[in-house]
Amino acid sequence: MSWHLSSWYLLLVLLVGLERVAELVVARRNARWSMARGGVLSGQGHYPWMVLLHTGLLAGCLAEAGLAGRPFVPALGWTMLVLVVAAQGLRWWCITALGPQWNTQVIVVPGLPLVERGPYRLRWLRHPNYVAVAVEGVALPLVHTAWVTALVFTVLNAALMVARIRCENDALASLATTPPTRGTPA
Repeated sequence: MSWHLSSWYLLLVLLVGLERVAELVVARRNARWSMARGGVLSGQGHYPWMVLLHTGLLAGCLAEAGLAGRPFVPALGWTMLVLVVAAQGLRWWCITALGPQWNTQVIVVPGLPLVERGPYRLRWLRHPNYVAVAVEGVALPLVHTAWVTALVFTVLNAALMVARIRCENDALASLATTPPTRGTPA
């Protein structure tokens, strides 16, 4: 097998990787903020799997597109690129709306109200950050027709999101008299 990969696609995946690093910087700062206010950390069992899955997405995009020689198909690729950019926009809208309550881990601060601004005011979009993750997980690989990576990520992410959302809802419900309906931490 030879390596055939567009340099601009490599750059795109690297930029998404840098975006992940930026998220971790924000998450670490927000974790300190939350813990200083009595934050309760939950769901550490699934967190390493999330990190592995998201790292695997980036590696899979490059490996499949490069080693399998997946072509760039303009009609698909440009459409998926638009979705990747939209997913990043939605993700950062979520991060901004949740402010210091946003984190990559499940940390809930007792006494803080549920966030009801930004995308969390949309009652029909219960977990907007996870919509961004799901869209990106399909779109980023398909920019360069890496369909196996898109499929594997989507299936594994769906299973992981069941555990993650249950963990978030349980953490929030333990602090309130009624279970949360929206605006859970990202």
